[in-house]
Amino acid sequence: MMSRAIFASLAIFLAMFVSPAVAGPFDNWAALVVAGDSRAHSGAESQVFDNARRDLVVDLKQMGFAADHIQQYSVHPELDPDTKPLKSDGATIYRNFERLTDQATGGCFVYFTSHGAPLGIVVGDQLVAIRSIGDVIDNSCHDRPTIVVISACFSGMFIPVLRANNRVIFTAARPDRTSFGCSEDLKYTFFDQCVLETLPMVQDFLTLADKTKTCVTERETKENVMPPSEPQLYVGTTIAPALKQSYTFMLKAESPAPGVPEAPKVTN
Repeated sequence: MMSRAIFASLAIFLAMFVSPAVAGPFDNWAALVVAGDSRAHSGAESQVFDNARRDLVVDLKQMGFAADHIQQYSVHPELDPDTKPLKSDGATIYRNFERLTDQATGGCFVYFTSHGAPLGIVVGDQLVAIRSIGDVIDNSCHDRPTIVVISACFSGMFIPVLRANNRVIFTAARPDRTSFGCSEDLKYTFFDQCVLETLPMVQDFLTLADKTKTCVTERETKENVMPPSEPQLYVGTTIAPALKQSYTFMLKAESPAPGVPEAPKVTN
């Protein structure tokens, strides 16, 4: 009897000092990351979109998104057996993301990186209309807090179609401008690289957008490309107050191991 009493007392004592894990803001969010093409602007094969897709997923996990709540898509999923993306196809994305948001009901994060046109974005072998992307988000995310990032030429065209009070929409270019960096000799597009480089240094999506814009401007000036893409940001009135209060994050920038030089950044 004495041993049981001691054990019970010890259990109560430990419970006083061991608090349950605190849920993060993105634990129950659904994330969709799509690399929509596998070609450079020249038509040559390029990993530029898949590189961004792959590395962004790593960052999302560090931000607190559950691995089984992240769907990623590639034009050539067979070339990436480690991350196992699904095949980039508009109808497949629509069905699968709807199922995912039935399970993960907290909010939505959507990121497309691909070639764009004034009325749509390339997904697989099709130019998917902006309204069709809107249907995916409308039917799956409804009135949940939603972050949408479109990395493509002319992507500012998405804002009038997707805008809603519960959404943040961040695009790589104005409606009438191209973005840059789709060549086969680069690791990322200019915009995607700026997003990935900025994420470890910020704590919220508004600051991410602001610093990414600055990064893109500096890169375009350095490369002497014209006219400037001018990334666009829309913030809905309902989600705005929560962006710096509830939906914060902080990635840790990894330091190189002792004696191992840091890999150079891509600055083509």
